Amino acid sequence: MDLNRLIQMLMRMFLRKAVNKGIRSATDYASRRGKAPEEMTPEERAQAKKAKDLADKAKKMARLGRRL
Repeated sequence: MDLNRLIQMLMRMFLRKAVNKGIRSATDYASRRGKAPEEMTPEERAQAKKAKDLADKAKKMARLGRRL
């Protein structure tokens, strides 16, 4: 394998991991509406969990739609 191809493959792998981490943290932040879990009431925590679950389901459905 060419060294250039190997470097490109590794760069893509690390970039994909970084982008996925950023997307996960952004959806988590959006579901919490910018508050830390310690500052939230139990009702707000439950709503944030529901929002995060809904975002996860939407992500799965988008993946499924791309497959079809």
